[in-house]
Amino acid sequence: MLEFSCHTWGFSDQLLPEALGTIARLGFRHVDIGSGTHINVVRASTPSTRVQAARELLEDLKAFNLSVADVSVMFPRISVNDAPKRDTDLKLFKALVPFLKGISARGVTVSAGLVHPPDDEEAYQRTINALGEMVTVCQKFEMAIRLEPHLDSMAQTPAQALRILNDVAGLGITLDWAQMVCQKIKLSDIITLMPHVKHVQIRQAAPQKLQTPHDKGKIDLHEVITTLKEANYAGMICIESLQTVNWHGAMPVNPIREASVLRDSLRDIRNALYT
Repeated sequence: MLEFSCHTWGFSDQLLPEALGTIARLGFRHVDIGSGTHINVVRASTPSTRVQAARELLEDLKAFNLSVADVSVMFPRISVNDAPKRDTDLKLFKALVPFLKGISARGVTVSAGLVHPPDDEEAYQRTINALGEMVTVCQKFEMAIRLEPHLDSMAQTPAQALRILNDVAGLGITLDWAQMVCQKIKLSDIITLMPHVKHVQIRQAAPQKLQTPHDKGKIDLHEVITTLKEANYAGMICIESLQTVNWHGAMPVNPIREASVLRDSLRDIRNALYT
């Protein structure tokens, strides 16, 4: 049966232990963690400090009875025409994977890099070369790696994401339903990703609004769970909210309220459909 996690990005105004405590008190037993305020990527990727960084995080996870469903790390420069910047992001990612293994993360979600014009084949080649290197290091550590199709990236749409997956063996998909709805992408197109989806993120959204309060959203949660069930999806559903207000129309929300409402709504639909 489908299980749920909650993303720390909704609580980026809190220190990581506080965010984990909030998520645990909401009744979750799985958590998605994002880079930025909650993971010091340099500390977590430096050999002399990453073991201690992993140990500290494991202690917090144990204290709150949480396991890591996924870690979101955005290295947007893997597509840019600047070799030193690309190399820096790739080196950081490769050095971070042992930390991810150390905290027993079930997988890592990455970006396809900053968007370039569709006809910029050099940018596309840079992207798939970088993603190929990221897959190789993840396979070495037996770490699942997922690509998130998202706005402002080289994989904004299902078609763009599928093209990358065709050229980079070993990638899965983290499907953020709100990213699709914000772009007015049809369910029939979203479904084309389902054979590759290994992780799902969700919050309420609407066309041209990447985040809305629950009562203003246009995502049909029953349709979401039905689609996952029909695809025999067996991964997690992560409830995620954003604090990047106004990015692609994202509206401010109360993350605790949104997590609570989505948790209850999704659980009720799941229980009805899976019994």
